Amino acid sequence: MPTRFSNQLILDLEAVLSPPRFATYLREAGGDRQKAMALYCWNTDVSAAFYVMLQFCELSIRNGAVEAIETVFGANWHLNRGFVYTLPAPARGYRPREDLADCAAKLPTAGKVVAELKFAFWRFMFLKGQQPRIWDHHLARTFPGYDKALTLSQARARLFDDIDEVRKLRNRIAHHEPIFARNLAEDHARIRRIIEWRRPDVAAWLDGTQQVTTLLAGRP
Repeated sequence: MPTRFSNQLILDLEAVLSPPRFATYLREAGGDRQKAMALYCWNTDVSAAFYVMLQFCELSIRNGAVEAIETVFGANWHLNRGFVYTLPAPARGYRPREDLADCAAKLPTAGKVVAELKFAFWRFMFLKGQQPRIWDHHLARTFPGYDKALTLSQARARLFDDIDEVRKLRNRIAHHEPIFARNLAEDHARIRRIIEWRRPDVAAWLDGTQQVTTLLAGRP
């Protein structure tokens, strides 16, 4: 992207972005419109770079969870009432039990259900209540790279916390929101940790291909 913007281009870009959205960057840049645009471009680039890692992270989470769930509840776990009733049914906010029921009713296979469930669903798979029935027996197998200095309960709790923060980052990127105010180095570490716990060799491979750390070092 350009490193120098004409005044007209800044006005045009501000119209595309919307003045309130651009104002977020303008405040961070101390009112300097050139610096604000440079920050916006950097935010866009680093968001794109994170998106690559988020794909591997999300697949690590959901496929690791599915492997464990299938072992306990069978290949048709999405139809197993015993499993369904392990899910919370809050009065407000996201409802994992309802999400699963909706997907199971309209989709023909467990694989299609997995692809359709919201990312928030998988966070609920790592709640404390799932520890004895799923993670005490299957965390070490499905996330073999987990930190062995932690107990299985601590590892499950770490995954839950990491997934929650990754979900927040993912949602901001998906909605084209600024992420520059987050601790992006910590976000990168969380994402990498989840992938490493699932398959260490994949995390090591991504170290040589990802662009996040380079972009973080070059923030304007």
